[in-house]
Amino acid sequence: MTQPDGAQEARRTADAADARCGIRTRPAALGEIDAVLARFEATWGAGRGLDDSTIRALAHAGGTVLVAVPDDDGGVDASGTPPFAAPGEVLGATLGFLGWSGGLHLHSHMNAVTRAARGRGIGAALKLRQRAVCLEHGVGEIRWTYDPLIRRNARMNLLRLGAEVADYLPEFYGVLGDAISGSDRSDRFEVRWRLDAPRVHRALAGAPAPEWRGDDGVALVPDYEALRIADASAAARLRADSVAAFTRMARAGLRPELDAAGDYVFTEDDPDREAA
Repeated sequence: MTQPDGAQEARRTADAADARCGIRTRPAALGEIDAVLARFEATWGAGRGLDDSTIRALAHAGGTVLVAVPDDDGGVDASGTPPFAAPGEVLGATLGFLGWSGGLHLHSHMNAVTRAARGRGIGAALKLRQRAVCLEHGVGEIRWTYDPLIRRNARMNLLRLGAEVADYLPEFYGVLGDAISGSDRSDRFEVRWRLDAPRVHRALAGAPAPEWRGDDGVALVPDYEALRIADASAAARLRADSVAAFTRMARAGLRPELDAAGDYVFTEDDPDREAA
């Protein structure tokens, strides 16, 4: 069977990411659904996500319910250091479902990695496997949301994967009250990952992003989640300032990108512009 354009390359890229992490990413088996649910609940709190039956239905329908498990070498990554994992342990899980608002795409709804295995690139590897699955089925775009004040997520989404911000969604989920957000505002950026776009190939190859042109933006703190715990007042001020800035950005028809310092710059540059 002939694979659609880009699918073979995407599968090789996902396989290479797995090898660097010492894992295998693949569709979840029905016997792993409980572990998928446990991974999500360990991240967001019990009852703060989908239930077992919904995840089973998504998996049965082919809704990219994917897991990351240690590889056959016991989870030894490219550095030779094994993760804290038992054979077959579900280290990470992700799921998505198809949508057609604004064009056919996969909405990647949840992506979680066990705390002991974070920082190894497993979250990105799961995204890359989603990319391969989508391209194999002729779906050329994945979208998801993230808190725009969390710098590490911005870096992964915009720089490492090459996604771009498509929309600013203030208070998108209301008050979540989960283990991550608590009572904070649920402001989100929606990103679109055009899976075969020039900026995606540039990012996945590790090539530098261009120096984005713009006179306005938002400076991020290194760890907003830690700030929210240590100094709630400072976090609230940053959130309020960001709401004003992102609202101004959206009204002006601009898009946020990350500069070399890891801060947002608001630009109207072509998102596929190459570095000078």
